[in-house]
Amino acid sequence: MMNRRHFLQSFAALPLARVAAPLTLSPTVEVAVAATSSAAGYRKVLVLVELKGGNDGLNTLVPYADPAYYALRPRIAIERDRVIPLTDRAGLHPSLAPLSGFWHANRLAVLQGVGYPQPNLSHFRSIEIWDTASRSNEYLQQGWLTRAFVSRPVPQSFAADGVIVGSAELGPLAGSGTRAIALADTEQFLRRAKLAHPVVVARNPALAHIEKVEADIVHSAAQLAGRVEFATAFPAGAFGKAIGTACQIIANPAGVAAVRVTLSGFDTHANQPAIQARLLGELANGLRSLHDAMVEIDRWNDTLVLTYAEFGRRPQENRNNGTDHGTASVHFAMGGRVTGGLYGAAPDLARLSADGNPAHALDFRDVYATVLDRWWGVDSRAALGGRYAPLPFLA
Repeated sequence: MMNRRHFLQSFAALPLARVAAPLTLSPTVEVAVAATSSAAGYRKVLVLVELKGGNDGLNTLVPYADPAYYALRPRIAIERDRVIPLTDRAGLHPSLAPLSGFWHANRLAVLQGVGYPQPNLSHFRSIEIWDTASRSNEYLQQGWLTRAFVSRPVPQSFAADGVIVGSAELGPLAGSGTRAIALADTEQFLRRAKLAHPVVVARNPALAHIEKVEADIVHSAAQLAGRVEFATAFPAGAFGKAIGTACQIIANPAGVAAVRVTLSGFDTHANQPAIQARLLGELANGLRSLHDAMVEIDRWNDTLVLTYAEFGRRPQENRNNGTDHGTASVHFAMGGRVTGGLYGAAPDLARLSADGNPAHALDFRDVYATVLDRWWGVDSRAALGGRYAPLPFLA
C-alpha cells in the first residue's frame, strides 16, 4: 500500500505546473479542451487535437482537379473517384467520410495552408514554435495558452486551468502561471489522489511547496470526481479512449480551461497511404464521437475543436511511398458555432520553393487569435506578442 511519503515522491518525480502535478500515464494521446467560466469568458470549451508527426495536408484536402498534384504523386495520390468532394476542385480523403456531415451542416471549417514564415523542419523545434506561438528565431518558455490564462485568469473555482491527456509534455500549457494536470486515465488519477491528504503548510519552503502540490492534487481530484454514463460509443483504441476521457472532463461541472489530446504517427516517410488512411479514420471517428457526446450533454454549441501539428509534408512523394517534412498544411475547426467552409488558399503546386514546399496562406497565430479574441473574448495580443487577424470561421 502506498503511504503518503511514497505518494508525494511519485508526484515529485514528475514535472509540476503552477498548482497541479502533471501525471505521465498512457496512451500516446493528447487533447486540449479549454472550458471557461462566465466570469472570464471561459465557459466555452476548446478541444485541441495534435496530429503528432506532421500530417500530410495534400492527401487530407485533395486538390483533385489540379494535374500538378497527380504529377507530383504518381503512386500515393488519392484517386479522383475516391475523394469526398467539397467543391469542384478539392475534397476530403475517403477516411474522413464521418466528417462530411459537418461540412454539409456548415459546421466544419477547413483551414488551408496553415504555417508560418521561415518554417523550421525539425519536429522538436517546430512544435515548440506552435506551442509557444513564437517567431522562428524566438525562444519562449511559456505556452500560448499559459500566457493567455496569465493575462486573463481562469477562475480558481475550476478544477484546473487545463488537462493534457496522455502526455507529460504540457505544450501550449507549459511554463509557470497556469494550473495544468497531465493524465491519460482519469480513474487512475483519482485512485492516486485519494491517497493524498491536505496538511498544514510547513515553515520549510521546500516542504511547503510539496504540501501545496499535495493540497492542489486533492482539490483537483475532488473536482474531477464523478462520471457521466454516455450513450455514445467511443471508438476502440488509444485515441478513442482519450476522446472519451476528454468528454468526461468537459462534462464535469467543475470545469477546466484546457485539455489537449494527441493522435500520433503522422511522420509518414514510408508507406504513407495505409498509415494515413488508418490515422485519419481514427481522427474522424473520434471527432464524430466527441460531437455525439457533447450533444448528449447539450455542450456542442459551447465546443470548438481545432487540429494542429508541427508541420505538413512535401508535395512530391519520396521513393518509399511516403513524404518528407514539409511546411504549411491543412487543419480543421469544427463546432456548434463554427461557420464552415474553406479558409486560406490552396497551395500553388506550380510555384514551390527551392526545397519543394509551398508558401503558407494562413499564419497559425491568426488561428490562435480567432480562438482568443472571438471564442473567449481574451485580448490575443498579450498571448501572441502582437496583433494577428482573427479568421471569420467564428463570428
